[in-house]
Amino acid sequence: MAIGPRLDLRQSQNLSLTPQLVQAIKLLAMPTQEIMEYVAEEVAQNPFLEMADAGTVAVPEHAAQAQGEKPQMLARDLETVGFTPMQNGAENQFDEDWHPRGQQGDDDSFGLSRDNPYWSETPYMDFGDESAESNWAEQDSLHDVLMQQTTLEVASPAQRMIAVALIEGVNDAGYLTVPVEDIAARLGVDESQVEAMLAIMQRFEPAGVFARTLEECLRLQLREKNRLDPLMEGLLVRLELVAKKDFATLKKQLKVDDEDLHDMLAELRALTPKPGLNYGGGIAQTLVPDVFVIPTPDGEFRVELNPDALPKVLVNNRYYTRVNTKDTSKEAKQFLQTHYASAQWLHKALDQRAKTIVKVSAEIVRQQEAFFRQGVLHLRPLTLKTVAEAIEMHESTVSRVTTGKYMASARGVFEMKYFFTSSITNEDGSEGMAAQAVQQKIKQLIDAEAADAILSDETIAAMLNKDGIEIARRTVMKYRETMNIGSSVERRREKKMRG
Repeated sequence: MAIGPRLDLRQSQNLSLTPQLVQAIKLLAMPTQEIMEYVAEEVAQNPFLEMADAGTVAVPEHAAQAQGEKPQMLARDLETVGFTPMQNGAENQFDEDWHPRGQQGDDDSFGLSRDNPYWSETPYMDFGDESAESNWAEQDSLHDVLMQQTTLEVASPAQRMIAVALIEGVNDAGYLTVPVEDIAARLGVDESQVEAMLAIMQRFEPAGVFARTLEECLRLQLREKNRLDPLMEGLLVRLELVAKKDFATLKKQLKVDDEDLHDMLAELRALTPKPGLNYGGGIAQTLVPDVFVIPTPDGEFRVELNPDALPKVLVNNRYYTRVNTKDTSKEAKQFLQTHYASAQWLHKALDQRAKTIVKVSAEIVRQQEAFFRQGVLHLRPLTLKTVAEAIEMHESTVSRVTTGKYMASARGVFEMKYFFTSSITNEDGSEGMAAQAVQQKIKQLIDAEAADAILSDETIAAMLNKDGIEIARRTVMKYRETMNIGSSVERRREKKMRG
């Protein structure tokens, strides 16, 4: 074999990412607010781009319900503790007693004067402080704070869906305004499952958040401070007497003296009746879904883009034709052609982005149809790879589409990534139930157990195996701990104490 220099011709293929392709990938990953800002910047600097007139857009009735306004706090809850419901921005009567704004004399400290044994020098928190309001814009919103804690504390998609529904039901003050039974009905789960998630989230910061009444809000804060003793419990159920300043009756019913009542009222005064107002801007703005899932008359589901979440830009071809004349200089022509090409590219990229979102969303709905029909317990195991293969796209593309994009249905508004779940693999290698669906079944079995027949992890695993769910005892233990459910020994002790 001869050794020496020679010339060879070889042919190969490789993928080169052009700047436009890179930008198209970024556009696909952008959430609604970010892409709206990006398009506005492009329109401002490109003479051939202009925003289309959106006009009046009709939103489907079911979608309007999914995005509906949060109901106001139930009046009956406030009236039970001497509140008058707020109307047209009017201040709450009890709130005036709780936090007077610089008033002195008989209106200070729950109407106590300096000569009264319950009077205190402790200053009140003033929610009307302008300096505090001026700092709100720099703080995280209550919604952001709660979502951050949910990400850390809540593992399964099913539980996250319940958690998101609870967060969306919280008003600016931090109170849960949507009944638990309504959330359970919408998501297709038992009320006990929503209550269990609510119990977890009522330990979130700020203390007192997710309360349904003033009494519950104060109780949560006292529990956080480890000061919820029987006397404070007694005071909380008598908030109406506190509002009426009937201290003689309070002393008699609580069987305390002047000094004890003074200390208890001081503790009560140190709490925050509206914990959510300490955060910037209160609750975040309502989520704007990217797509709507609409039931059709034939019993199927159709996916439609939300026109309010879609940037509307037009390319002004007529203006380009008019300014791109023969007399234009070479530099000017280059400028016009570059910007015109950029305008055309952005228009096509936005159109492709919309089509991709619809395609991915439609496949998610097809895969998770049981969820939309029957609720959270019927979520299927689903991976990015499964969706990508079904629609012949790359897995990374599906990942970009489902992050920061939201889907609105009759069951609520959810981020698309929530529909991707892990699964229990059967012994034969086939795919079993979604992990969070198994967790909910474990929760149901434990909720139904009798005080004299507490189920061990091994027993629960045997019961599930009998129902066709192949699961090991160790997995049952792991899922039980994920849901913050105690062991059989702990549950037996707890039920004996209650009994």
